[in-house]
Amino acid sequence: MRFITLSSSSAGNGYLLKTSSGEILIIEAGVSLMELKKALDFNLSKIAGCIVSHSHKDHSGYLYDYQKAGINCSMNQQTKESIWGEMPIYNVNVLQTKKVYEIGSFKVQPFDLKHDVQNFGYLINHPESGLFCFITDTHYCPYTFPGMNNILVEANYSDEIIEAKLLRGSGNMFVRNRVIQSHMEIDTTAGFLKANDLKGVNNIVLLHLSEGNSNAHAFKKRIQDVTGKTIYVAEPGLDIEFNKQAF
Repeated sequence: MRFITLSSSSAGNGYLLKTSSGEILIIEAGVSLMELKKALDFNLSKIAGCIVSHSHKDHSGYLYDYQKAGINCSMNQQTKESIWGEMPIYNVNVLQTKKVYEIGSFKVQPFDLKHDVQNFGYLINHPESGLFCFITDTHYCPYTFPGMNNILVEANYSDEIIEAKLLRGSGNMFVRNRVIQSHMEIDTTAGFLKANDLKGVNNIVLLHLSEGNSNAHAFKKRIQDVTGKTIYVAEPGLDIEFNKQAF
């Protein structure tokens, strides 16, 4: 399997999981349909579906276009209602927490996260990738997941960077207060990873780094030191092997 990053920031989020047969699971709908088409050589026939975490536009902003293009889209109730209201819509599925769904050859289980709107993380299983979690836009994760083979997790900001900006007068207290209540700080990310059994984990990908409140090189080193695992930062164009067994 391949894990591909289209975008991972407050400007838009979109990721692809591509199996050896070419089947695609899209995670998040924060990049335009045209950008998605370009990434897939204008062939949408292999898309099994799209799962979305929450209603904020950098994650769901192009859901309407995806659905109109015939892509099967799955999300929580609040996200669905933010776009289509309560009316039933073809190709739109409302998921329930802790229930397992089959999307193509992927098994997907949503769980609640801690954000300022209803927000899902996902536990995903596939024969090629094994078990992995997708966690973003939450100030912490209350769960641990035994038996993971890969991890996709937010590392949005550093308290140290934010506080230094405030001291210099270049920070914004309102933004600071919102961020710390709705996104995962690098030490929180490290704590989540340390709380899990990582012995079977091959790759850890850090998601949704803040443009002004993070340091990709330092974050990567911090998590590498904590876990001893192969660490990637989700930047546009990242395309990595994402398999159950390391090669």
